[in-house]
Amino acid sequence: MFVGFGTVTNIVAVVAGSGLGLLIGHRLSPHVRTTVTSALGLVTLLIAAQAAMQVADRDLRDAVGSSAPMLIVLGSLVLGGIIGSLLRLEERLESFGGVLQRRLTRGEAGEARDRFVEGFVISSLVFCIGPLTILGAINEGLGNGADQLLLKSTLDAFAALAFAASFGIGVMASAVSVALIQGSLTVLGALLGSFLPDAHLVALTATGGLILVGVAMRLLDLKAIAVADLLPALLVAPLLCQLAIAVR
Repeated sequence: MFVGFGTVTNIVAVVAGSGLGLLIGHRLSPHVRTTVTSALGLVTLLIAAQAAMQVADRDLRDAVGSSAPMLIVLGSLVLGGIIGSLLRLEERLESFGGVLQRRLTRGEAGEARDRFVEGFVISSLVFCIGPLTILGAINEGLGNGADQLLLKSTLDAFAALAFAASFGIGVMASAVSVALIQGSLTVLGALLGSFLPDAHLVALTATGGLILVGVAMRLLDLKAIAVADLLPALLVAPLLCQLAIAVR
């Protein structure tokens, strides 16, 4: 089994699941689509909570002290949010979705474009920033196998089916995001080897869990948080963890 097999499988799962969702989507009423999207929001919230609770992980507390983990996550989100806002990541991601929409839907505008972009952005975030994405891709790069990504592929296939039934072909386009982001994390894992300590990975995972809470809030139509602007927090978290270890 070659390095990258998990990501390739995940891409196929997203395309296949969203394709099936497109086939049955027109048979579902708007009420059913809304209910399905809300259900996905609740599941995403559960996954996010499980990841965010890693802030209490013993490896992290032993490395940085009992009070620092919460501050690391807070600092990561604040600094990451500032960086992401300055770089206009949410706006750029939506623009990228608009480019794909014009190519794949022959320039449809208005509601069709908004639905495409929303499906692309939400599904890209759900498929690309969860703990299984981060840990699974890095572990595969480290040579520890693709088991986590194969599990993620199964979950993503069902999620893509439900998303596509609600949002349309924009969900299928998120396979591009999976290839770029998850593939990059696999390469990163291969380059890092065993360099990144467990505490740093835990801090990264907990921060990613809170970002997923923002995704869940969007799916539940509670608040349209610019989640993509928070993505740099995933890079800031290990750095702050290292800083906390250095000054302890």
